[in-house]
Amino acid sequence: MTMTEQPVQPPGRHTACSAGHDSQSSAPGAETPETARERINRRWNEILQETRVTQTGVQILFGFLLSVAFTPLFRELETFDRVIYVTTVVLGAAATGTLIAPVSIHRFLSGQRMKDEVVEAAGRLMMCGMVLLALTIGCTLLLILRVVIPGVLAEVLAGGVMLWFALCWYALPLGLRRRAARRSRPDGA
Repeated sequence: MTMTEQPVQPPGRHTACSAGHDSQSSAPGAETPETARERINRRWNEILQETRVTQTGVQILFGFLLSVAFTPLFRELETFDRVIYVTTVVLGAAATGTLIAPVSIHRFLSGQRMKDEVVEAAGRLMMCGMVLLALTIGCTLLLILRVVIPGVLAEVLAGGVMLWFALCWYALPLGLRRRAARRSRPDGA
């Protein structure tokens, strides 16, 4: 079995939802137990979907950034704006490499019976890539706003957007994770 193949489900088992939920659960929100193999297959499929979304976004953004240096307006940028541009391009390249890395890892390790390790490494790379992507977007926004809006308003707006990213991409998921952990603890713990 290769790393991306799914085990055959027994008859009567619902596979439409890959999150391990059974549509005929006795309690709302109850999850059916997963085997270790089902869990790792689900996690791998989730990482593949996440990678597809992020790779597309970072590649489009990186392509845009590369083209900026060849525009007439680029020659008019001040030194600080050029530093922001170079930083942004380097962050974009790093984000691109990090978000594509799970594909390379999978290709090299396919068939080696290392799916647990591949999923763990890919998950870590995705988290790192998301941080790099957020920084790339923030720097891109800062550069564009500094060209369009003179003064400190550009920095304030870019900082506000980065704060929003931090809330949506990191604080919210971590808060939901903590809430779920509190709910799953026994009452006496």
